[in-house]
Amino acid sequence: MKLFAAIYTDEDISNLVATLLQSRGFDVLTTISARRMGYTDSEQLKFATTQSRCFLTHNRVDFEILHLRLMESQIHHSGIIIVPQKSPYEIAQRVGLLLDTLTADEIANQLLYA
Repeated sequence: MKLFAAIYTDEDISNLVATLLQSRGFDVLTTISARRMGYTDSEQLKFATTQSRCFLTHNRVDFEILHLRLMESQIHHSGIIIVPQKSPYEIAQRVGLLLDTLTADEIANQLLYA
């Protein structure tokens, strides 16, 4: 069982969020560092899943639909965390609390709001 979920951030998430989470010891990969800018939401989520990373995004509407489609098709993913557009410090605090509370297994296939 993996204790902490690794994160993959959507391109609209501030890089400061990744830096703040990394400073707390979390494993965070950004779309910029993965050289995956401009891919579709579906492609980004698929990449996150192949890397066993939970996907972090502001894009609530599209990812709620995508999550439902995947669940209906019984296709697994490593989790989706949706955060409101707040300051990077508040986002990092909210996500960090979630990552401290739930294991990677508990986050897998879930659509969560931080």
